[in-house]
Amino acid sequence: MNRRWLLLAAPAALAAGAGATWLMTDRGAPQGTVKLGGPFSLVDQNGATVTDRDLRGKPTAVFFGFTYCPEICPTTMAHMTKWMQALGPAADKLNVVFVTVDPERDTPEQLKLFLSSFDPRIRGLTGSPDAVAKAAKAYRVYYRKVPLEGGGYTMDHSTPIYLFDAKGRFVEPIGYNFPPERGLAQLKKLLKL
Repeated sequence: MNRRWLLLAAPAALAAGAGATWLMTDRGAPQGTVKLGGPFSLVDQNGATVTDRDLRGKPTAVFFGFTYCPEICPTTMAHMTKWMQALGPAADKLNVVFVTVDPERDTPEQLKLFLSSFDPRIRGLTGSPDAVAKAAKAYRVYYRKVPLEGGGYTMDHSTPIYLFDAKGRFVEPIGYNFPPERGLAQLKKLLKL
């Protein structure tokens, strides 16, 4: 089993709702719990620098997507908005972050426009292609540019929302194909409601 397979398989297993609690190392030995997350430095939709350290102290929901996404990303943000409304004031105790995998098009201004349709507490993050790639690697997120006929492109990417506790430790994913009521239950559990 090689490292490339691990990086691609982990998000797929999580997105499928496998609830993976361990991965295999390059030598085939079990390796504790799934390690997701790590250092990053990006810019939010208001131009402010945001690092992984800024998310500590509150549970966090992280989703990697792009604003030109035709279905998965707006659907996921619509679900997140409904869940935050259902949580009421408790949603203030949660960081919700949308990290672009398309920094070429997703400027802070574009993120602000996209996120204006969703809960105002959702924070969008972008940066240089290298900074986004570093964040995606830390979170084991798969993405790639896919050319379209006639020019232009779309992005193929991992689809789960990753949940982290207040110390930045990975808890579990909310899969794209999970029932919406399950996602709300997972957020309540994360917030200890």
